[in-house]
Amino acid sequence: MNTIEQRKKELGNLRPGPTIDEQVLNVFWEGVLKSHGDRPLRMVSKPEATPYPHMEVSRVAYHGYDDTPINAWHIAPADHSSKAEARPCVVTFPGYTGDRGFPERYAHWLMLGYAVFAVDVRGQGGETGNLLPLDNGVVKGWVSQGITDIHRSYYMAVAMDAVRAVDAASQQPGVDPDKIAVVGGSQGGGLSMLAGALNPKVAAVVADIPNMCRMDYGILYSVSSLNEIAQYIKRYPEQLDQILAHLAHFDMLNLAPRIQAPIMVSVGWKDTVCMPETIYAAYNRIEAAKEIRDYPFSGHEVGEYQKREGVLFLERVFNGR
Repeated sequence: MNTIEQRKKELGNLRPGPTIDEQVLNVFWEGVLKSHGDRPLRMVSKPEATPYPHMEVSRVAYHGYDDTPINAWHIAPADHSSKAEARPCVVTFPGYTGDRGFPERYAHWLMLGYAVFAVDVRGQGGETGNLLPLDNGVVKGWVSQGITDIHRSYYMAVAMDAVRAVDAASQQPGVDPDKIAVVGGSQGGGLSMLAGALNPKVAAVVADIPNMCRMDYGILYSVSSLNEIAQYIKRYPEQLDQILAHLAHFDMLNLAPRIQAPIMVSVGWKDTVCMPETIYAAYNRIEAAKEIRDYPFSGHEVGEYQKREGVLFLERVFNGR
């Protein structure tokens, strides 16, 4: 057995225990989902001009966890209005600090005949604000906002924003509500997994180098967003246990068994942001049909090869190819 094979075996056998009781976690989320299930999305949609004649674009806003309007693109092939058959839809979430970008970023999905619902993450690099109350100080970044009050925290807000993004996508014209995939990398991968765990409308998940996996480990070792939590705890060490208990509710290590849809996950073994020890810990607890793609020589990146792997995975799920 060579070193790479040995490393693969070690990761495949990585099974740290959950950091919260499964029944407690499920009761918590069923209560949250029930309390928000009847809240109207209050969607507003208007056509958006584009220089590309083969796509139709609408600028959509829906209400997320609170009263924050979350901005998104609904993009479809330009001949969509003439097609009687509903299309699969890919819901996408950006990486940390990023945005949904221009609609042409998603042209490869349109070439497959899919629609796209591309979503901003509140307060970050897109056009979406953040109306959560800022009751306490935070360190640089976003994720430490409300870290000691789970119902007023940034993680709760972005989790429910993602859940409601799937609901909003399912109501777009021409979308097949039984063929909705959630796709993203890093933060976007973590939100895709969260949406897959919390919204039964999700039919497939592609989570590349996902964040929000084994978050206590990430606080110790990650150099990106979870390091913001580490810096907060450095300032307030007496809050460590309270913060770890908070994060356990959003940790895909704990939520993985709730995923029911087929899922593909990718992992870069040299990644210092979303480390393989975090991703495999969550992946190994997924009980649904699953595939993983290892990149032993990649860091925090999603290469063209993996982008095509994600496309092929969704084609297999949606079209049996």
